[in-house]
Amino acid sequence: MRWIFLILFLLSLEFYAFQAIKKLSKSWAIRIGFVLLTLIPFFLMLYSFNQPVTGGTFGGNRGFFIGLFLSVFALKATSIIILFFEDLTRFLKFFWHKINTSKQSKAYSNSRRKFVSQLALGLGAIPFISLLYGMYKGKYNFKVLTYELSFEDLPEAFDGYQITQISDIHSGSFDNKQKIEYAVNLINEQASDCILFTGDLVNNLAEEMQPWLDTFSKLKSKDGVYSILGNHDYGDYHDWETEAEKQKNFSDFVNTHKAMGWQLLRNEHIKISRNQQNLHLIGVENWGKGGFKKAGDIDKACESLSPKDFKVVMSHDPSYWDEVLHKHPKNLQLTLSGHTHGMQFGIEIPGWFKWSPVQYRYKQWAGIYKHENRFINVNRGFGFLAYPGRVGIWPEISVIKLKKA
Repeated sequence: MRWIFLILFLLSLEFYAFQAIKKLSKSWAIRIGFVLLTLIPFFLMLYSFNQPVTGGTFGGNRGFFIGLFLSVFALKATSIIILFFEDLTRFLKFFWHKINTSKQSKAYSNSRRKFVSQLALGLGAIPFISLLYGMYKGKYNFKVLTYELSFEDLPEAFDGYQITQISDIHSGSFDNKQKIEYAVNLINEQASDCILFTGDLVNNLAEEMQPWLDTFSKLKSKDGVYSILGNHDYGDYHDWETEAEKQKNFSDFVNTHKAMGWQLLRNEHIKISRNQQNLHLIGVENWGKGGFKKAGDIDKACESLSPKDFKVVMSHDPSYWDEVLHKHPKNLQLTLSGHTHGMQFGIEIPGWFKWSPVQYRYKQWAGIYKHENRFINVNRGFGFLAYPGRVGIWPEISVIKLKKA
């Protein structure tokens, strides 16, 4: 039934968008081609959802067809918005013409202007081309973003301590080993004291990481590589035949971290020491607002720690910081999160402007945020999910240097 309603909705939008091409061309070949531009990607996407795919989600051809359909949909949707405002203007003019009996009232024309149709399709081409570019190059356009954060209570031995954060790998979506190896080398080139991964290693299944074990095992730092669980790592979005299968997948997933030499923290903390001074690294399981899994337990994770201890918290979903962590009595100085991907789409002019539709869902969605003396960095994500690309919100490697204020 969901597919039926979706098809009816798309057909209604298609009919509306068709008015633009109808005004511009009388050629039926062009008109039919305009309709097929939507129908072919949609039915290819529909077909792909009935074919097996690794992880049962968005890998392989399925991801490509989703991206192609979204690109065409953006073209049509943008055009429809322009046409709607013209229709609204035409309706208001028509209404005014009917109620105005003045002889000076100008004659009313109900025909659509050719210029508006050209404008609608021209503006629609911008997101269409952008989304195609995002699939072709944007998804591997890795950026290193550097931050320097100052804390009055940072132990002096950790003045200048550098952390590299990555998040949301989603290995089941990758299709270019050379690009991923380049990104791993880029992470190592930062020569940080530790590397922290903040969840969503896979889309659904532990086996998605098998082709990438050797690549991500190359991540090295002085104090090691530490990781936590994201909402996709529990296997909750896959249809398992038995609970035993799901548990085995999760057990294999935990062993994957060990195989790569990563230390997985599950509502626990470890201590990093320098000159008899300590930095406490805390890892909580996923806790998400709304319908997302709520397995995170910060009280358990920082048990035995005091407000005076300096703490770096890894928490996949930034809504946990917004709901709990930023006001926690244990004084959690720095939190590292991911999850949002920046929606993989938006506009950023560094230091000036930042926008993405995801900001209407998450208060903290990309970059550094501060509440009193506590900070959170929301990493934009290393990989991609569903739409196999990125536009404006590029894959991120965060490098954070801690300074003594």
